[in-house]
Amino acid sequence: MKQKTRPSGVECPLVKLNDLKRALLATLFFGAASGIVMSTFNNYLAEIHHLGAEARGWIELPRELPGLLLVLVAGALLTVMRESQMAAAAMILSASGAIGLGFLSPNHAWLVVFVVVYSLGDHIIFAVEGPIGLKLSMGGKEGRRLGQFGGARNLGTILGVGTIYFLARALGDRFEIFFAVAAGCALVAGIFYAGLKVGSTDTPSRRLVFKRRYSLFYAISALFGIRKQIFLAFGVWVLVEIHGVPVSTIALLYFIAATLGVVFRPLLGDVIDWLGERTVLATDELLLLVICLAYAFASELLPEPYDLWLLYGAYVFDSVLFALRIARTTYLKKIAEDPTDITPTISTGITIDHAVATTLPILSGYIWEAYGFQWVFLLAGAIAVAGFFVCLRVKIPYPEDARC
Repeated sequence: MKQKTRPSGVECPLVKLNDLKRALLATLFFGAASGIVMSTFNNYLAEIHHLGAEARGWIELPRELPGLLLVLVAGALLTVMRESQMAAAAMILSASGAIGLGFLSPNHAWLVVFVVVYSLGDHIIFAVEGPIGLKLSMGGKEGRRLGQFGGARNLGTILGVGTIYFLARALGDRFEIFFAVAAGCALVAGIFYAGLKVGSTDTPSRRLVFKRRYSLFYAISALFGIRKQIFLAFGVWVLVEIHGVPVSTIALLYFIAATLGVVFRPLLGDVIDWLGERTVLATDELLLLVICLAYAFASELLPEPYDLWLLYGAYVFDSVLFALRIARTTYLKKIAEDPTDITPTISTGITIDHAVATTLPILSGYIWEAYGFQWVFLLAGAIAVAGFFVCLRVKIPYPEDARC
């Protein structure tokens, strides 16, 4: 009897389910690696390389350079790799960068080199994690699926940062050990990404895409990049430089934010599917304004130690709100002319947001030194107000019938 074959390009549901498990595990280990590096990086710069606020702003330029060039990097990689293979390669780069930061950075020159290497892997992942999640989602439930991936990332962050918390309490600030653990997690994530089969029979993504149709997506990406740069560079820096918060406490804050994210990220994905991208993105900008005001005026409004508790709360709240960035990806899928536009358009959006945002930390460092840190967050608040009105322009086409 002649054996029945599947038509070319049709995925077996079991294969898709196995890919989902692998992708969630890869995301979990990536979350552990990323959480470890992010929770220790500011203390590492202050304690090992003795950087001030102005130098901290300048270090963002090489750290974000890969994002500025991502449209070219992703375009080149898409000619020879699918998204899952790019993710595996990105994890090798991140692991190499983490090892370099921990063991091979005796001076500022080598610091910059390995910051760039780590950051290149980090930015490639941000370009492909959304498309991988979308390929594993059902029509009309994209927010839920990407929220689940966000929850897995946060669970990984809990495990990674929890490990660093106990290591820091037991051994002190041993950054070479912290970064070695991060590198190991990144390599495990790379193994899981390499095992993914999703996309193997799909039409390859296009190398470069820049269309007027996606101009609002580019604008929202730029606004998110500005918000991200200010809070990554200076949100924790306020705690470390102004209040002298140790690495164990920063790790604990990451742990709390990640724990909340395990619950709230999938729920926020459902909220995006329910309320729509325009409402969610606009609300995010208003909440960001409140956070900026808390950072700017906490010490003036509250006595010690309550001002610090408010800053802890603002930091954790902002970390949870970062989950709403998936609304940009679901919005792009709904307006995309062709599914092969998605990965390169996300890469273009990342490049645009970095072109706008790479100079902002440098400017913010000067503002901090000249006028005080409050003005950095007042600038961020003004940008949030502008972002609110931009997000109100989001319009979603009439949805097609849901399809697997």
